[in-house]
Amino acid sequence: MEALFQDLRYALRQLRKAPGFTITAVITLALGIGANTAIFTLVHGILLRSLPVADPARLYRIGDTDNCCVNGGLQGDNGDFDLFSYDLYRQLKDSAPEFEQLAAMQASQDEFSVRRGNALAKSLRGEFVSGNYFSTLGLGAYTGRPLSDVDDTPSAAPATVVSYGAWRTEFAADPALIGSTIFIQARPFTVVGIAPPGFFGDRVTDRPPAFWMPLSSEPYIYGPDSILHHPDTNWLYPLGRVRPGTNIVPLQAKLSTALRQWLGTRPRYNNNGEAAEIPKQHVVIVPGGGGIQNLQQQVGKGLKMTMILSSFVLLIACANIANLLLARATTRRADMAVRTALGAGRRRLIRQILTESVLLSCTGGLAGLAVAYASSHMILALAFPNAKNMPIDASPSLVMLGFALLVSLVTGVLFGTAPAWLSSHAQPAEALRGVNRSTRDRSSLPQQALVVVQAALSVVLLAGAILMTKSLANLEHQNFGVATANRYVVHLDLQGAGYTAEKLPALYRELEDRFSALPGAASVGMALYSPLEGDNWDECVIQQGHPAPQPDEKCSATWDRVSPRFLDAIGVPVLRGRGFTDQDTATSQLVAVVNQTFAKRFFPNQDPVGQHFGMGILPKDSGVFEIVGVFADFKMNNPRDPARAVFLRPLNQQYAGFQVPEMVWAETRSLFINSMVLKFNAPEQNVEGLVRRTLADIDPNLTVVNLQSFDAQVAGNFDEERIIAQLTSLFGILAIILASVGLYGVTSYFVARRTSEIGVRMALGATRSSVLALVLRGALSQILIGLGLGIPAALFAGHLMASLLYGVGGYDPLALAEATLMLALCASAAGFIPARRAASIEPMQALRTE
Repeated sequence: MEALFQDLRYALRQLRKAPGFTITAVITLALGIGANTAIFTLVHGILLRSLPVADPARLYRIGDTDNCCVNGGLQGDNGDFDLFSYDLYRQLKDSAPEFEQLAAMQASQDEFSVRRGNALAKSLRGEFVSGNYFSTLGLGAYTGRPLSDVDDTPSAAPATVVSYGAWRTEFAADPALIGSTIFIQARPFTVVGIAPPGFFGDRVTDRPPAFWMPLSSEPYIYGPDSILHHPDTNWLYPLGRVRPGTNIVPLQAKLSTALRQWLGTRPRYNNNGEAAEIPKQHVVIVPGGGGIQNLQQQVGKGLKMTMILSSFVLLIACANIANLLLARATTRRADMAVRTALGAGRRRLIRQILTESVLLSCTGGLAGLAVAYASSHMILALAFPNAKNMPIDASPSLVMLGFALLVSLVTGVLFGTAPAWLSSHAQPAEALRGVNRSTRDRSSLPQQALVVVQAALSVVLLAGAILMTKSLANLEHQNFGVATANRYVVHLDLQGAGYTAEKLPALYRELEDRFSALPGAASVGMALYSPLEGDNWDECVIQQGHPAPQPDEKCSATWDRVSPRFLDAIGVPVLRGRGFTDQDTATSQLVAVVNQTFAKRFFPNQDPVGQHFGMGILPKDSGVFEIVGVFADFKMNNPRDPARAVFLRPLNQQYAGFQVPEMVWAETRSLFINSMVLKFNAPEQNVEGLVRRTLADIDPNLTVVNLQSFDAQVAGNFDEERIIAQLTSLFGILAIILASVGLYGVTSYFVARRTSEIGVRMALGATRSSVLALVLRGALSQILIGLGLGIPAALFAGHLMASLLYGVGGYDPLALAEATLMLALCASAAGFIPARRAASIEPMQALRTE
């Protein structure tokens, strides 16, 4: 221990004696370690996080993909069931005693209007769960009690459990909330408990639920629109706790068999050839300790790629540190030679230098924590701009501190070994004749090799940054088919305000009249959902006279309910026929307008206007809707995909002939708009104030769930791509700066070590231009070798990134050319400065340097 403390004191003295070297090394390491620690914080918080529940290792989910939110019929091309109806969930629960408990939770997490007492209603996110939800997770309550099976019965009084975060932020941590009544969708619920602190639900999301309700209360909330007892409407995720010693593979086969047996008893799955598909249906059971991993599946690829790229930045930073240490070791050869001559052991010298290297790395790691803390908060804010009570903590944690310490120690040991080894081999004779007279320099080759590695990694990062930036530009500037300028999207909750289907026509007329009368308003469009807001309703389309579609037949199309002026509000022209008018009433012919893709797909080589089609799979419904117009294609949901087949229906027309329960539910539920698009003649400065005042004048119970410009709604689709592009660009800039600094340092060291040689050359007649060329040639040769290694690596990295790119290939020669040019220019500048210094050396002064 005494020797260790001596080494530490010696290392501190050496670092204090060279402040320039120390500051440069610490900043370089802080950037490299800080970037990695920030990304690791996000990776750990999103991809590696376990639910804060009891023994998460014994939790397993039935289903393995994100298949939100309500589906009917068979699922997926390969028969992989991920969503389940309430009846099917009960069947699986009864078939699997291997589960100690099996809970069910709503696939979607919806917004609800919540009001307490006489306070204004708020829009909060809630979730329906089975009564055994909290007991399955092994959770109690912070105060009060959790939900139980008794609460999940039709005769039970409506109860809810509020999250700890919502209790503090939405209800001011009022202890009297327990036992009090709150109104959810204008229905009274008793708050029976507050969830434990830190519990955010069954999945990581940017807006975790503010409260949980038992599944049995779903009919109480939605009345005739309830889907709880629709046996063929799939909307639940099952998550359970298995008994110790359970073998998952046989359990998976057992539940797949139970699934197929149940499907065989349902008429819905035995019509139109679907019975032949039942043998393909199966379930996949996956570990559920991380919960329902929808967010992880969405952002996993991007986070992993970012982690790899940040590792490249750390490698470049470490290469710079190694170069600094090698150069420093060379200047200290005289000191080491004297120590050796006085009897110092080689092992002790190596330990001293490694101690200095590790101390330097740990100091850089501590500075990196500050960088990581600020960066993590910034990245979270950019990636999830609408987050509320998000369960990802960007503050330093034990895991984060451990990661930074590990990276610092590995960096210090790994990149301090070579300088320590070279310094410990200093010969005592060198101390007697002057170390700088030696013509041997063991450090020059490793230094040049490190510059080559830096150049290669820089090309990879720069090319990746250019590819991601181009991809983002292609996404953001593609033709969406809609006009967004001077348009604003208002999201409403009509059911939460107490409206029924019978009251909607009068409300829609008043909404349109009042908002159309606002100063500067040009058009008002109402819809079930607006373009590119992230929602999508799909249904099978059957043309009049067409037989029932087969299971493998691609018959789905996106559909929406809209007001007559909706297409004008979003800037989409009608190309043939007409749009909706006020004459399309509840008693007139049921009509629809379709987009170009719909017309080409379902009515090829025909005039679609006047044709008839229906929704669902029953031929009796095939002639319900008459096509009266064709509108231009626009992106309705996923901006990465080509325009889908879309048909629109009027808000006030309803088809009463559906017999399938989920179709009846969808027909009624679709009458309630959730979006309103306001088009103004010029930018409006106080849209929120105008909207809230107008809604309050119409009905004080009408609350704004969300309000933003149409531009912002469209841009919100690219938050993930934007943050990845920004991070890769930042990493690329850091890489090229660090690589240039490394090249500058190596070239400067080259000039300093060969000052006398350069003086001799110039004394013998060498020109300044030839000296300049000599130094530049040595510098650029390292960059050329780095390019030779980096370009193939960049091509391979582009291949791996292909799934994240849009409108640009992984093999983009222009991106490679741009990356190569940027690196060459920066390297030339970094090499030119010391080369110019070498060319300005006076021969006589150089000859006297020894």
